[in-house]
Amino acid sequence: MAKPTPKKVTPLMKQYNAIKTKYPDAMLLFRVGDFYETFGEDARKAANVLGITLTKRGAGSETETALAGFPHHSLNTYLPKLVKAGMRVAICDQLEDPKMTKNIVKRGVTELITPGVSFNDEVLQTKTNNFLAAVHFDKNQLGISFLDISTGEYLVAQGTAEYIDKLLQNFNPSEVLVQKQNKQEFLTLFENRYYTFYLEDWVFQKEYANEILQNHFEVNTLKGFGVEDLKNGIIAAGAVLYYLSETQHNHLKHIQAISRISEDNYVWMDRFTVRNLELYNPNSINAITLLDVIDKTISPMGGRLLKRWLALPLKNIKDIKKRHELVKFFIDSDEFSKTVTYQLKQISDLERLISKVATAKSSPREIVLLKDSLKAILPIKSAAEKSKNSTVKELGNQLHHATDLIEKITETLFENAPVNINKGNAIATGVHGELDELRAISTSGKDYLDAMLARETEITGITSLKISFNNVFGYFIEVRNAHKDKVPETWIRKQTLVNAERYITEELKEYETKILGAEDKIQKLEQEIFSKLLQYIIQFVQIVQENAQIIAKIDCLLSFSVLAIDNNYVRPSMDESTDLEIKNGRHPVIEKQLPIDQTYVANDVVLNRKQQQIIMITGPNMSGKSAILRQTALIVLLAQMGSYVPAQNAKIGIVDKIFTRVGASDNISMGESTFMVEMNETASILNNLSERSLVLLDEIGRGTSTYDGISIAWAITEFLHEHPSKAKTLFATHYHELNEMTTTFERIKNFNVSVKELKDTIIFLRKLVSGGSNHSFGIHVAKLAGMPNMVIHRANKILMQLEKNNKNAEVKNVLKQKQHEEMQLSFFQMDDPLLENIREEILATNIDTLTPIEALMKLNEIKRMLLNKQ
Repeated sequence: MAKPTPKKVTPLMKQYNAIKTKYPDAMLLFRVGDFYETFGEDARKAANVLGITLTKRGAGSETETALAGFPHHSLNTYLPKLVKAGMRVAICDQLEDPKMTKNIVKRGVTELITPGVSFNDEVLQTKTNNFLAAVHFDKNQLGISFLDISTGEYLVAQGTAEYIDKLLQNFNPSEVLVQKQNKQEFLTLFENRYYTFYLEDWVFQKEYANEILQNHFEVNTLKGFGVEDLKNGIIAAGAVLYYLSETQHNHLKHIQAISRISEDNYVWMDRFTVRNLELYNPNSINAITLLDVIDKTISPMGGRLLKRWLALPLKNIKDIKKRHELVKFFIDSDEFSKTVTYQLKQISDLERLISKVATAKSSPREIVLLKDSLKAILPIKSAAEKSKNSTVKELGNQLHHATDLIEKITETLFENAPVNINKGNAIATGVHGELDELRAISTSGKDYLDAMLARETEITGITSLKISFNNVFGYFIEVRNAHKDKVPETWIRKQTLVNAERYITEELKEYETKILGAEDKIQKLEQEIFSKLLQYIIQFVQIVQENAQIIAKIDCLLSFSVLAIDNNYVRPSMDESTDLEIKNGRHPVIEKQLPIDQTYVANDVVLNRKQQQIIMITGPNMSGKSAILRQTALIVLLAQMGSYVPAQNAKIGIVDKIFTRVGASDNISMGESTFMVEMNETASILNNLSERSLVLLDEIGRGTSTYDGISIAWAITEFLHEHPSKAKTLFATHYHELNEMTTTFERIKNFNVSVKELKDTIIFLRKLVSGGSNHSFGIHVAKLAGMPNMVIHRANKILMQLEKNNKNAEVKNVLKQKQHEEMQLSFFQMDDPLLENIREEILATNIDTLTPIEALMKLNEIKRMLLNKQ
């Protein structure tokens, strides 16, 4: 049997296939002449994402393949679209001048861009970090690292899966690197929420990670960065650096340090809490987040830092008060604030500008922006240094003046330098003598040609002479056919047209050589001078980064002052107690969404671990129970970020953990019911309580039957009350039966969100008042929602019938109870129901699995049963 004839492959496609094999999971943009081409499946994807024409290469031949491309100068237009579509893009450039070779042009991948590794301004969001993360799995804990290559920020941490989950949600990386063998484990823990890329197992080794990090930072140990004890975090950090080398990112001078995210320094919020409070991601379309309301920052660096502060509120009271003090200074110092505000508006993204310098991706215009930004810092530095406030003065002293760098850029580049160095006219006059001479030759060319044209016209008598230029013939003299008999014999004919002839002369040839040579030399010299300038700037990377960080801090604190002034926020009183007292607190987001003619109804909340540990809030749906819960958490959160708060006054004892279980959060797509998700989230809260925790529970138990729900809500509240931590808790519920808990548990207090009843309707007063609510007004709410009158009428009839039945049942229960009491012989009889209950309680307890805390709570429960009997 004859072997099938192998399909013919052109030399170009052979080269393409060899390179594509090395990057099978990336879209390969293959430079051919003035175009970037894609082939085969890549071409079909590119055509779909970019909306470009899909055609065929070698149509009808054996080498036919799908083809789609775009001009090379349009790369910055099309590349972001591919990356935003979640693609890895390998840019394959021509590595030699096609004119200098007779063979196929040498090509190679010069850069691999992925969602987590990009410098393109169209891909990056101004006020958001673009983090690349890596997660390393170990038996007992996980390691994680975050790197933003566009700013140089490099962070590392380790901890439980729950802690890593929280960090992933807070930092929201664009791409996560995972060891191949842990793929399923990652998906089980963190679901399919992140763009992931799986690396070979050998990359995640401690020795390799230490080596690659020490080589990068040029150190013998990582002790100087304070991360040496984070074994799993270091392994993750090593994987990140390895990935950068694999994606052809080898210029990383801007990554100058690695910092640890210390769990102990920040308020704990699990991902449920971050989501429930809508800190920076809305839970519904068009919803407003807390970040949307509080972000008054001006600079990109400030915007990114504010997001970090929101994700990681402080626990150190000294640091919190320091921020509050600076906010107060900005509020009280109007002139200083005006100066800073004006100057901040002149500052571009310093972190990303200096990163581009370090990675050799900077343009002349960006260097001018860098210079202008550094100049704009000088008035801020000067004003801060003159301040009487010691902290502000310290910030001023920490800012670098960078005058050497400013002067160097000023004297090297024109103020209106172009985006591309190849466009010319970037290097200032006086920098390079030869460059100035060549420019003089180039710019005087028009005068020279005009003089030549006038002279030749006079000699020949041809009045219609014209000197022109094109890429094929260079410079030439054009003579119309009517005058060609007057052409001197010394002119050399180069081209015949229908109505004219084109000639060159020795003088014109010499001029062309001189001019074109000058332009080539000008371009080469400008590139050389600009390259040396970039090398000079690299030594200032750390200085610029430090300035950027201080400016970001100033911007955030100024933002807090503007927020406070515009919205009537007050400075909270912070102390080391565990008390929480909020007078006339408001929800920072909801109050901004109210119509102009409406005022937000403020509420008081007092929580402490001695008298009022748990507030049970009842009231109808839509009355504002959830808003009160959320605003309490947000006020604490804002205070510990360093911001003023929306209240008349607030006294806040440092909170170390904020837990919320607010609203439905279905996860049915993952095979879990609403109730199961609710129980998972609540279990996470109960297992992580501390004495400084703030717990917010909304409608716990509503996902199951009424009696199940009441039982679960009661048991959870009892657990919180009896737990040694005595965590401060707000519990909103529609189970009015829970109001009875105050008779047994001394630190549970009943409150309700008041309403006013008017005939057949209700008015929500949204005011929190002492005492429980008797019923839920559910039918009234249904009516307000526009439910048909027929349904409302029928619901009222059913309600009346149920209440009647319930009353009959209550009477029967009272009679039964009386009979039961008469039958009892004495408290100490063995058939006493109380002793029988205690006996059942003890027998049902598994002592082997009982924790010390659960044992104490069980004893408390039995003690209370006995006390109630007496």
